[in-house]
Amino acid sequence: IDSAQVPPPEVSLPLEKDSTRFAVIGDTGTGGAEQYRLAQQMIAVHSKFPFEFVLMTGDNMYGSQGPQDFIDKFEAPYKPLLDTGVKFYAALGNHDETDQIFYKPFNMDGKRFYTIKPKPDVRIYAVDSTYVNPEQTAWLDKELADSTSKWKVAFFHHPPYSTGGRHGSDLTIRAALEPLFVKHGVDVVFNGHDHFYERLKPQQGIQYFVSGGGGKLRRGVVAGGDISAKAFDQGYHFMLIEIVGDVMHFQVISEQGKTVDKGSVNRPDAVNGAGPGGN
Repeated sequence: IDSAQVPPPEVSLPLEKDSTRFAVIGDTGTGGAEQYRLAQQMIAVHSKFPFEFVLMTGDNMYGSQGPQDFIDKFEAPYKPLLDTGVKFYAALGNHDETDQIFYKPFNMDGKRFYTIKPKPDVRIYAVDSTYVNPEQTAWLDKELADSTSKWKVAFFHHPPYSTGGRHGSDLTIRAALEPLFVKHGVDVVFNGHDHFYERLKPQQGIQYFVSGGGGKLRRGVVAGGDISAKAFDQGYHFMLIEIVGDVMHFQVISEQGKTVDKGSVNRPDAVNGAGPGGN
């Protein structure tokens, strides 16, 4: 597919100077036409909204994971973004071999869990939700406690909250991680695993998103209900995020270039229980 033939999707984000801009994708690593088609939309939108990095919520590779697979399932579809210096930060999913932590373009630095600090007021935590053990929860507890950043964002594979009919909420992960998130004021959590998009209603002041439609799709499986604010399971998608001061703006775009959700998360309101909104 020639990216020049893909018209850039309309961007509703504010594009403020010195904001933190990134994208979120999950469950991408098929090497299939759908992954490439969605990647073309990401490449097209980058000309309008130059995001600096991409968070990958896991299942970065399906099936074999040899050298050619990393080319076909990652380097080739996202090559124009990689060539312009966009960094990808991966979290491990249940289909991922642990050796991915040594694959340099995933920027994991040989670690299953790690943090990045793209701006002084933003700290992002990558968690390995396939193997949550006392070592990792102790690390997360200390890292969150030590952080002075205004925004604390976590991303990992298995969703603590989801209304998906195949997987749904992972109660084990919720029990292990949510108390730490609440204790230390985590604002936003991005997950994958369920192959669709879902924005949950804030849970204990935390905004959860499921973004697992980057290369796989499970149509018609979102149950909805009390905890669900917005969902999209009729196409593939990626998320655009822009943090401006105390507000995180988000926009969700399908492989057709259509906006399927957008809104904002107000950080102080999340602390006060009012929560974020979308439209």
